Amino acid sequence: MKLSYDIVVVGAGHAGAEAASAAARLGSRTLLITIDMEKIASMSCNPAVGGVAKGQIVREIDALGGQMGRITDQSAIQFRMLNRSKGAAMWSPRAQCDKSEFSRLWRRTLENTRNLYLWQDSVTEILLDHSGEKVAVRGVKTRMGVEIECRRVVLTAGTFLGGLMHCGTNSAEGGRAGDEASHGITEQLVALGFESGRMKTGTPARLDARTINFDALEVQEGDMEPSKFSYDPDTQVVKHQLPCFMVYTSKEVHDTLREGFDRSPLFNGTISGIGPRYCPSIEDKLRTFAEKEQHQLFLEPEGRSTNEYYLNGFSSSLPYEIQLEALRKISGLEDVHVYRPGYAIEYDYFPPTQLRHSLETKLVVGLYFAGQVNGTTGYEEAAAQGLMAGINAHRSLHNLEPIVLKRDEAYIGVLIDDLVTKGVDEPYRMFTSRAEYRILLRQDNADARLTPLGHEIGLVSDEKYDNLLKKLSSVESLISFLRKQSVKIGEIDSYLISVGEEPLTQGRKLFDIVLRSGVTLRGLIEAAPRLKKFVEKEEFSAEVLDQTEIQIKYRGYIERERFFADKLHRLENIAIPEDFDFNAMQSLTIEARQKLTRIRPTTIGQASRIPGVSPADINVLLVRFGR
Repeated sequence: MKLSYDIVVVGAGHAGAEAASAAARLGSRTLLITIDMEKIASMSCNPAVGGVAKGQIVREIDALGGQMGRITDQSAIQFRMLNRSKGAAMWSPRAQCDKSEFSRLWRRTLENTRNLYLWQDSVTEILLDHSGEKVAVRGVKTRMGVEIECRRVVLTAGTFLGGLMHCGTNSAEGGRAGDEASHGITEQLVALGFESGRMKTGTPARLDARTINFDALEVQEGDMEPSKFSYDPDTQVVKHQLPCFMVYTSKEVHDTLREGFDRSPLFNGTISGIGPRYCPSIEDKLRTFAEKEQHQLFLEPEGRSTNEYYLNGFSSSLPYEIQLEALRKISGLEDVHVYRPGYAIEYDYFPPTQLRHSLETKLVVGLYFAGQVNGTTGYEEAAAQGLMAGINAHRSLHNLEPIVLKRDEAYIGVLIDDLVTKGVDEPYRMFTSRAEYRILLRQDNADARLTPLGHEIGLVSDEKYDNLLKKLSSVESLISFLRKQSVKIGEIDSYLISVGEEPLTQGRKLFDIVLRSGVTLRGLIEAAPRLKKFVEKEEFSAEVLDQTEIQIKYRGYIERERFFADKLHRLENIAIPEDFDFNAMQSLTIEARQKLTRIRPTTIGQASRIPGVSPADINVLLVRFGR
C-alpha cells in the first residue's frame, strides 16, 4: 500500500498547524506529521498570543482565513489592548490563554478539517527527484521507515532540528522538555547545498501557585471591556478573566544569579547559537544592564484548571539550584516550589535568503520552509509563515501565482520580505518599527486590508466576507452622518470643556469636532443627542465606532502614507529576470554584485532593500531595467 498526498507538512507547531489547515481547506489532500499528537500547536514558551506588532499579525491571519485568532478567542483567560494611550497604529491586542485548551482546540480543528490527515512520527529524510532540470520533492521518509509520496513539503520543524537543551552544566538532546530532537533533515539539506546555522532560545521556570504569596504581588487585570482577535461573529469575548501579576527582581536576586555565571552555558562557550536580542535571558539582562538593580517580571497563569504559572522575563539556563535560590529572594516567592527549571535550547535553522517570497526554497522545487527554521521567534511569526506557505504550496500544485503580500498591505508582508531580502543575524521578532507604513497596517483594519483576498483565494466564507462589507458600509454611513450633521453653539459646551477643548463660537459639523485632539467619538455620542439617537438606531458595533474615529482623526496621515506607498510601488513593478547575471554589470559595486547574486531579487524594489546595495546601484539597475 502506498501512502500518497498532495502536500506533507512536517511539524505541528503554530506554523505547521496553520499550513496544514490552509492547504487542506483549499482542497489539497494534506498530511500533517508530528512527533506528539498531544502537543499540536503547543505553547512551549509563554501561554499568550499577540502583543506589540504580534497582535496585528494575528488579526491579519484571521482576516486571511487562518485559525490562530479564532482559537485564541476560544481559549483566552485574559485580554488586553496594549498601547491604548498611544496612537491607533500602536494599539496591539494580547490574550493570555489556557495553553492546554489552546492545543486541544487546535487538535479538534485539524481532526475535523476535510482533506487533512494526521500521522504521528518523525521525518528523517525528504525524498527527492533528480531527473529534471531542478531537484524536486517527491515525498518524505520517517524514522519508522515509512515512505510517503507527495508533491509538496512544508518544513515547520521549529526547535527540533538538532535540538539541544541546556540547564547549567547539564545538556540533553531534545526539541523541548519531554520531546526528542529530530535528525537527518539538516544533514541532508546541507549536503544538497543549503546553508544552515544555529540559534538559541530559552524559557523560564514554571511555578506552583500554591506556594506563591499573591498578596505581596501587584495585580494586573485584563481590560474592563475586552475585545477579541477574530472577526468571526461566532467567537465571543473572554468571560471571567484571570489576573496576571507583576513582580520585581532586586540587587540581592542579581547577586545570587551572578554566582552561577561561571556555570552558565551562555557565558562559558557551551552554547554557540545566537539568542534573541529582544527576549533576553535574565543572565543576559544582568550583563547588558549591569547598572540596573531591578527588573520587572510578569507572573502569568497557564490555564484555568492548573496551578502552573509562567514567570515572563526570567528565562534562564543557569544551574537549577541557582535559579531556585534567586527565585526565593523575590518578594512573594519566598517559599516557591518549581515545577520545572528554566532551560535554553539550541537548534538548526536555514538562513531565509535561500527562499522565494512564496517561502519555497530556491534549490528544491516544491520544498517550503516556515517558522523557526527560517530564523524567526514567536508563535505569531511562525503561524503567519505557515499560513502563507500552506496557501502557496496548494496554489503551486494548480499552476496559480503565489500570494505575496506587499509591505504596505500587511505586517506578514513586512515579515516575509525582511526574511527573504535582508536575512537574519539573530532570531527575528516583529516590531511596529519594522514597518514603513504602520498607520496603514493597524490592527483595527486588518479585515478591510486582507479579507477580500482571503475570500478570493477560498479561505474566507461568504458569510464572513458579507460581514466585512456590512461593517465598511456602516463606517461610511456614520462618517456621512458626521459630515452632514451640525451642532449649535452651547449644545455640547460642557463636554468640550470637560475634555480640555474650547467651547464652540459658531455651529460646527460633528466631523470637524471629532478632529479635535481631546474629543472621542464615544464621548461626543453621549454629548450630542441626535448623534446618539442615530448610533443607537443603527446599532453600530464597537469596531465600527473605532474604525470611524481612526479614519477621521488620522485621515491626513493615512493619505500621506498611502501616497508614499503608491510612489514606491513603481519600483516593485519593475521586474528583474530570474537568471540575470549581475556579475556582468561592472558599473555595480563589488558588494552589490555579490549580494544581488546571492539573494537574486525579483524586482528593483526588493533590490533596494538589500543591505549593501546603495542608491547608486539602484540607479544603475533602473537604467538597465526601468527607465
